[in-house]
Amino acid sequence: MEGFRNTPFIAAFGTSRMRQDTDRRSSLTQRARPDIMPDSANTSINVGIIGAGFAGLRCADVLLQHGVKVTIFEARDRIGGRVAQSNALGHVVDLGPNWIHGTDDNPIMKLAQQTGTQLHSWDEEHQAVFDSEGLSVDPAEAAEFTRLIWDDGLVAAAFKYSNEHGAEIPASTSLYDFFVEKAESLFTNLSAEAASPKRERFLQTASMWGAYVGSATDKQSLRFFWLEECIEGENPFVAGTYTKILEAVAAPALKRAEIRLKAKVTGVHSREGEGNQKSIIETASGERCEFDEVVVTSPLGWLKRNSDMFLPALTPRLAQAIDNIGYGTLDKVYFTFPSAFWHETKSTNAVATPATNGETPLVTGVDPHHTTPNLHAPTLPLHQPAKSSSASSYPGFVHYLPPTYASNTNSHSWDLQALNLAALPSPTAHPTLLFYIYGDCATHIANLSTSLDPPVLQKALIDFFTPYIALLPNYSFQSPSCKPTAALATAWAADELAGYGSYSNFQVGLEEGDKDIEIMRTGMPERGVWFAGEHTAPFVALGTSTGAYWAGEGVGARIVARHGLEDVANE
Repeated sequence: MEGFRNTPFIAAFGTSRMRQDTDRRSSLTQRARPDIMPDSANTSINVGIIGAGFAGLRCADVLLQHGVKVTIFEARDRIGGRVAQSNALGHVVDLGPNWIHGTDDNPIMKLAQQTGTQLHSWDEEHQAVFDSEGLSVDPAEAAEFTRLIWDDGLVAAAFKYSNEHGAEIPASTSLYDFFVEKAESLFTNLSAEAASPKRERFLQTASMWGAYVGSATDKQSLRFFWLEECIEGENPFVAGTYTKILEAVAAPALKRAEIRLKAKVTGVHSREGEGNQKSIIETASGERCEFDEVVVTSPLGWLKRNSDMFLPALTPRLAQAIDNIGYGTLDKVYFTFPSAFWHETKSTNAVATPATNGETPLVTGVDPHHTTPNLHAPTLPLHQPAKSSSASSYPGFVHYLPPTYASNTNSHSWDLQALNLAALPSPTAHPTLLFYIYGDCATHIANLSTSLDPPVLQKALIDFFTPYIALLPNYSFQSPSCKPTAALATAWAADELAGYGSYSNFQVGLEEGDKDIEIMRTGMPERGVWFAGEHTAPFVALGTSTGAYWAGEGVGARIVARHGLEDVANE
């Protein structure tokens, strides 16, 4: 199959605010010396950066290229922030991002290519779906729902409506409300008795959107749904993990910046007026360091809980913007097995059919006509590159609709999604299932991770997910090959330094989401305090690793321009 290339949303629906914002990004980083500091080009500039994630590391790189002295304060004992890996399963897996969201002019894609990081295109024509009772969804119905959500543009219609009517949409209206309204016009050829349960199953299938934004669809703002549009192009899975990409992003800072690990910042004292030209960073150890500029790359969730560390207080509008933007909780749980029992030749059980084990063969892949704009943080493989390998024995993507068969451990019927990592190409394939969880489910699992001792936690994770693992082919409770050898929960929802979540999103009740992003992006340059992260990124990259990278780059360029250092090159 040809590689998927997303048709530009603006081409189909007119001038997009995404493109306007992207154009502004270029002009902001290239305009001539805004509010230039007097005589600063003739003195050594010293910048303190809070956080060693992608935003902080890229900002440091830009500043170092222009002769700026950079000190990075990182509360963790490692660099990378939410870009992190673990080998607790016996092989390296990503705890943070797994995907590159959009490949057109994406610097993270370029770094992946430069570092030889292995990428993978999932087989979009091969997925499995289980209904709320744990039964295989009829292949024809599952394919129909997929077309209605993606190919025939239900999600695209929501983007279009949000983009064209955002100001008119009540702040209380959710994406789920839009789905419900549109569902009423579907399946009208059926009797009322048949149409009603089918609409319910359709809406359950559409619940997968929650894993894209880290919150349930009834919490997602329709008014600002247009902000979820992503970079055009394809969405490859990073089969080789972000390890080499992180190393490349971090290399300049590791070489030339001063990086202080385990240095938790507890205060930022910004300058006031002409009498105090320096800003001060204060750490938990009592250290106070003066800087010409301070760049805060702490996660949005952390800023929400620690705004009182800024003295004087943040400007009222900036504080409001930080409070207004939502913060999603997307987490992952990995299970590794002695072998990929589900991926082996299917059982010869007499009842096995193409629909057994939930498998749904699709004819043309997900959104083959690209009616849906590219999206942030996909779990269902969407807009995949050209296939790099043949179809796997078992689907790469599994969707468990809100279950009623696991009430002992999942009484709220949280839906789940999983990737079959045994379907990855060699040498990255391993007998592992990767479950994506979000919202309240992510919070529940994270709470287990922080309250239970490791052996007890392993059992609790296995108990919680076994009802879903047991639906896979060849499963036998007695078989050793079907018992996980290790489980790993990312638990960002319980991580203080991550702000108890994963990335920004846009929830119901939001009135001025785009302006809030722009306010955070602007920061307080008059006080020498700047903000960078996925939450201040260009609209087209919000909530992504690329967005964090670009945000750090943008702030670095603005500081360089502010001090008249554009022509200064570090030797």
